[in-house]
Amino acid sequence: MSMVSRPDSRPEEPPDTAGRAGEPPAARTTPTDSGPDSGPDARHRLTALQGLAALSLDAMASVAYGPESIVLVLAAAGGYGLGFTLPVTLAIAALLAVLVASYRQVIAAFPDGGGSYAVAKTHLGRRPALVAAASLVLDYVLNVAVSVTAGTAALTSAFPALYADRVAICLAVLVLITVINLRGIADSAKAFLVPTAVFIGAILAMIVVGLLRDAPASTATADGHPSVLAGNATAVGALLLLKAFASGCSALTGVEAVANAVPSFRAPAARRAQRTEVALGALLGVMLIGLSVLIGRFHLRPVEGVTVLAQLADASLGHNWAFYVVQFATMVLLALAANTSFGGLPVLMGLLARDNHLPHVFGLKADRQVHRHGVLALAAAAAALLVLSGGDVNALVPLFAIGVFVGFTLCQAGMVRHWRRARGAGWRARAALNGLGALLTGVSAVVVTATKFTAGAWLIVVALPLLVVAFEAVHRAYGRIGERLGLGRVPEPPQAARSLVVVPVSHLSLLTAEALNAAVSLGDEVVAVTVTHGDPEDRPAAEALRRDWELWNPGVELLELPSATRSVGRPVADYVRALAARRTGTRITVLIPEAEPAHLWQRLLQNQRGAVVAHAVRRDTDAVICRLRFRLARASRT
Repeated sequence: MSMVSRPDSRPEEPPDTAGRAGEPPAARTTPTDSGPDSGPDARHRLTALQGLAALSLDAMASVAYGPESIVLVLAAAGGYGLGFTLPVTLAIAALLAVLVASYRQVIAAFPDGGGSYAVAKTHLGRRPALVAAASLVLDYVLNVAVSVTAGTAALTSAFPALYADRVAICLAVLVLITVINLRGIADSAKAFLVPTAVFIGAILAMIVVGLLRDAPASTATADGHPSVLAGNATAVGALLLLKAFASGCSALTGVEAVANAVPSFRAPAARRAQRTEVALGALLGVMLIGLSVLIGRFHLRPVEGVTVLAQLADASLGHNWAFYVVQFATMVLLALAANTSFGGLPVLMGLLARDNHLPHVFGLKADRQVHRHGVLALAAAAAALLVLSGGDVNALVPLFAIGVFVGFTLCQAGMVRHWRRARGAGWRARAALNGLGALLTGVSAVVVTATKFTAGAWLIVVALPLLVVAFEAVHRAYGRIGERLGLGRVPEPPQAARSLVVVPVSHLSLLTAEALNAAVSLGDEVVAVTVTHGDPEDRPAAEALRRDWELWNPGVELLELPSATRSVGRPVADYVRALAARRTGTRITVLIPEAEPAHLWQRLLQNQRGAVVAHAVRRDTDAVICRLRFRLARASRT
């Protein structure tokens, strides 16, 4: 007969298995490619359209600074250099196509999410996987900080009086995005759907109108601003083109977010995620190429104090209400682009927790399918960066995009091994495509790091290995804990042992009665102990407790533990240690009664005596500690 009983109905939430040290949290299976999307949590998951709004904001917002990054580099070669804007953009668009095709395959092969981390873990080994994870963690945190500061910079440019309050504004925007994401990724997608649609519509409209014009509609935005164009040049070196390509590749950040967050989609999750990935790549490619064509069509020159996108909007739409719609939509989307990180990083942290590389608390899901601890950790890290940078986007940009190129490279390399192992139809062409992607993103990573090293990129070079070391340390700690707990081994059959329960008390109350009720239910023998001091001022209280105990007569001995000092925990620990030496083979439990106030602020009024005793017993003995919380009822209002 089976000794394992099961409840008649499934509880709404599974038991919390993540609290057991050394053991990963219980995995929840999520329908990915089969079955109807009718689970109780389906409404908290993403459709393809919602996924585009929740997970593409980073990539979409990059059109505001991607083309500008290319133009600013090529401007060093004068007007002749700007003629290479479109070829460089086409090369980036080709790399984008390679990445989108690759991540479609990643989504199909790894429907549990994780993107670069999952691919590297399966095909390259644990250490490269941790490097990929660390690079993505850094990039996601930096994305939040850069997006929020960029959006705030656009706001303070329109309203200079707010410049002194930029840090407070950044933190307020971060709090808003965090609160929305704590309500669930589906709710965040609904909140950001309209801003995303307005931005995409405005950029596409600007491109179409600009292509129909023979001359700029207006140049009012750039008039009066000094040009940053270098003197006339007649040659463009390969290094300059490579630097322009690497700088423009900042527009590719966020492409991997969909693959990292596949479990957040409704079933069939993988197919919805693939459609989202393709739509993201198509829109981003069209916008990047379209803007580059307009740059050449209007012979745009970069100027100080005015963004390239603002000049394009002015030239295409004129200096009117449509111009301000583009600027406002860009400002909003830049500020909200941080949401991509909130959609991807908590899922990645959950996978790392499952593999024992992060604390298991990051693997837990709250209501609405939210990795709450991952969301809060991301918000805290981004807030620290915002404060340290003073809300200055220029202080953060040199750190940006390096991590994502490392992740791209490892993911592409891992997919090459994937195709070599699978050897399905057409595997050589697919492996060659991924190999080319790995080569291009690897070169971009090296170039970006080298060109921005002294500007702050060295921080990423230092932080990335430190983060990998931290992952390894957490994994070793869980390994040691699991070894001591005997995880993976069948334990000995349970054996009954005599149980003795020690209950520390300081006065007589309902809390004392509840503690003794629990103690006599748990143990074969119960003894209550109280610490007494030799001070005359404490003697009346000790005598009152002794007298009241005799009058109550609970059938449990009250043992007085004299102490020459004011210590409370040490006398109890000394008694338990001496008791364990005399009563070998007896299981000793120290049951510490504590009152739990009805209101959170009332906890400040407690004397923390129970915590002191628990700390002393835990430090000096091997006894089992049980802290009994007695919840106080709220006072009724009459």
